[in-house]
Amino acid sequence: MLKENIIEILLASHKITKEQLDKALSLQAKRQAPLRKVLLEEKIISEQELLSLLATRLFIPSLHLAKYKFDPQITKLIPERVARLYKVMPLSRMGNTLTVAVTDPLNIFALDDLKTLTQCNIDLVLSPEEEILKALDEEYRRLGENNANLKEPQETPLSQEEAGLLKQEEIELTSALKESQKPPIVKLVELLLMQALKKRASDIHLEPEEDVLRIRYRIDGALHDILRLPKVNQNAICARIKIISNLDITENRIPQDGRFKVRFEGKEIDFRVSALPTTFGQKFVLRLLDKANLYIGLDQLGFSPKPLAIFKEAVLKPFGILLVTGPTGSGKTTTLYAGLSQLNTIERNIITIEDPVEYQIEGLTQLQVKPEIGLDFASGLRSLLRQSPDVIMIGEIRDRETADIAIKASLTGQLALSTLHTNDAISGISRLTDMGVEPFLISSSLIMLSAQRLCRRLCVKCRVKQDVEKDFLQEIGFGPSEKSSLYQAKGCQYCNYTGFYGRIAITEAVMIDDTIREMIIKQSAIEEIKKYAIEAQGMQDLRQDAFVKVREGLTTLEEALRITAEE
Repeated sequence: MLKENIIEILLASHKITKEQLDKALSLQAKRQAPLRKVLLEEKIISEQELLSLLATRLFIPSLHLAKYKFDPQITKLIPERVARLYKVMPLSRMGNTLTVAVTDPLNIFALDDLKTLTQCNIDLVLSPEEEILKALDEEYRRLGENNANLKEPQETPLSQEEAGLLKQEEIELTSALKESQKPPIVKLVELLLMQALKKRASDIHLEPEEDVLRIRYRIDGALHDILRLPKVNQNAICARIKIISNLDITENRIPQDGRFKVRFEGKEIDFRVSALPTTFGQKFVLRLLDKANLYIGLDQLGFSPKPLAIFKEAVLKPFGILLVTGPTGSGKTTTLYAGLSQLNTIERNIITIEDPVEYQIEGLTQLQVKPEIGLDFASGLRSLLRQSPDVIMIGEIRDRETADIAIKASLTGQLALSTLHTNDAISGISRLTDMGVEPFLISSSLIMLSAQRLCRRLCVKCRVKQDVEKDFLQEIGFGPSEKSSLYQAKGCQYCNYTGFYGRIAITEAVMIDDTIREMIIKQSAIEEIKKYAIEAQGMQDLRQDAFVKVREGLTTLEEALRITAEE
């Protein structure tokens, strides 16, 4: 082990004192033993603490070997003498990369020897020494018994179909492999990530089927087939994603969630990873989260002037609750973060509670719920209110308890922002009453309700004019004097031949005034409240706002009709 590295890590962690470290170094000089061994023998630090510290500082995943199923073909890649000398246990091989469990990740001499011996690149996971020694005893004993009783298995020749699939993959990867010394699977995963970023994808779907692994990207809200990979590579690709996401590579039976970061064109992109066991293997969905979108401010979200003015006025209120409604994937979280970015100053204590934390933002205190340990939205919200927040953001109000705490917090001096799943803005009132929240609490705390959708934005480089009959335009709500020359999608290289480039928000928003407060207390029908908001406040519903975007040439008439419902 490189002594300077471990000393630096220990001191930076504050796990041990300078006096304890000096004592360990003195004993090491006397005993001529590795520093790690001295630290453990003197009980200056526990092995679990040391492994956890190394895993965090060196970004190496940890793994318990008790239930790991070892492959004899992998075990025999490292001779027993070498494995015992360096206390390493081979786990898996993906392409030209061999993953081994180690206790000492800083022993570069061992890593160099293993790389030379196996002719593989070495990936590391950290495991306790006792578990590695036990695995060495059992697996090499079992390997010796198998060698005595079994003949070497014959390699099954590839079928013509399998050979064709492998040849197709080889052709697709040849140019990339020549540019890098990285193993094929590692390079393939990197190519999938980089290509998704270049194509502006919001999600990557890896979907196992009976005979292939299908790759799809979600671009501007629509899924596109990208690639079909041979089934033989499925496990290696999934294992690679698990490693970089710090997931358990040995667990395939239950859903898992993880995340990792990459840098692309000077920006830091977060990937949120979800693994789900299916009939033909684990399906992965990687969601791309670009932090740059959070700092653009409300003005750049594409809101129409009326809802934009309402939202800006609402976020400047000292207390109360703002609710943004809409289905999953409609940009609610991005809208709330854009509002928080305007409030994120040194004078304010802003705390968020989310499931999961999608964006990690400097200056915000962010809490992720963990239902498995009893930390749900309600209990987390109670705790964070004791932290004296000025502004709180709740990822979603899902039940009465959470709604009740959030509303009462907003009445005692906090500004609260949250989301609901409803079809329009005004329906947020009935959703809260359905949860059991008292009408007088809703009317006292609610500042603003908004609803939004995301529609695809026309590519300005290839859009073409579309003539539409005036009678039809009037049928769908256009005035008789409005122009009948609209735009439709065509497709070009710039927009990847889809006709669309990016998405734009369609929004309706209503400020809660005294009249609406009285109507809430009287439990007036939602239709009455909506009629008042349209007539007295000039509120535009989602479809009317979508038509504004159509008239401005920002989207197509078909897209506006697709994402909004007729009133």
